[in-house]
Amino acid sequence: MEQVPGDPQGPAGRDPSSAPSLPRCYRHPDRETGIRCVRCERPICPECMVSASVGFQCPECVRQGSGTGHAPEANRPRTIAGGTVAADPRLLTKILIGINIAVFILVQVRGQALVDQIALLGQAQLPSGSVAGVAQGEWYRLLTSMFTHQAVAHIAFNMLSLWWVGAPLEAALGRLRYLSLYLVSGLAGSALAYLLAAQNVETVGASGAIFGLFGATAVLMHRLRLDLRPVIAMLVINLVITFAWAGISWQAHIGGLVAGVVTGYAMVHAPRRHRALIQYGTCAAVLLVVVVLTLIRTAQLS
Repeated sequence: MEQVPGDPQGPAGRDPSSAPSLPRCYRHPDRETGIRCVRCERPICPECMVSASVGFQCPECVRQGSGTGHAPEANRPRTIAGGTVAADPRLLTKILIGINIAVFILVQVRGQALVDQIALLGQAQLPSGSVAGVAQGEWYRLLTSMFTHQAVAHIAFNMLSLWWVGAPLEAALGRLRYLSLYLVSGLAGSALAYLLAAQNVETVGASGAIFGLFGATAVLMHRLRLDLRPVIAMLVINLVITFAWAGISWQAHIGGLVAGVVTGYAMVHAPRRHRALIQYGTCAAVLLVVVVLTLIRTAQLS
């Protein structure tokens, strides 16, 4: 939903006729409105607006999206980022939470031996005597560490945060764009932790990806002209905890946050004509940075 700045009645003490006029509803030309359809961007008044997963749609776009048969691709309901509106707009977030919980259960069953195999680790000698880590070619650790938790409090806090911020963001972006954002944010956090953290310290947790979701949420709320104070307050609290408490990977949090802001901006601000190219091109650019940082650190450790 987009609201055009201005008050149709004009500020107090000012001649209303001198105030800038708002657009008029395309179905009711006598009614001014600050609301636009999120799909076709035509002005719509309160009588014409139909609630969508994000913002409002006009009656024509709703009919095109819910008609019988196979609607043309251009007429299907779309999110603000151009993604397909799904029947369950929170399904992917549920799956991600399920994967994290499943890995947590495996860690509780197999113990530290499993953590040593999948945690983010630069380079270290394991109790078994073998040398392991990303520097040894185990790049998969950049990904597997994103789904690994050891403590109950750690996974509980992360999964609550993932549901609180991830579910609405998935509905706003669409599944594929949301998954891309989640993965590139998490990988960026892992890459920065690998670059800056001690080589023999294991790093685990979904926090890097979740910080990326926080950053993208702030960008989305700014795009929709919503109140940013709740998400900014949450970010500030989490950043204070990140730097105040020992044992927290600030590198992963900052890396994920920066990647989330950059990718999120591309997701919600890309022009419609080249939207997919810009969105996924930005994801590819972030992944390229991840590869470069990983190569630089690997060269240092080698």
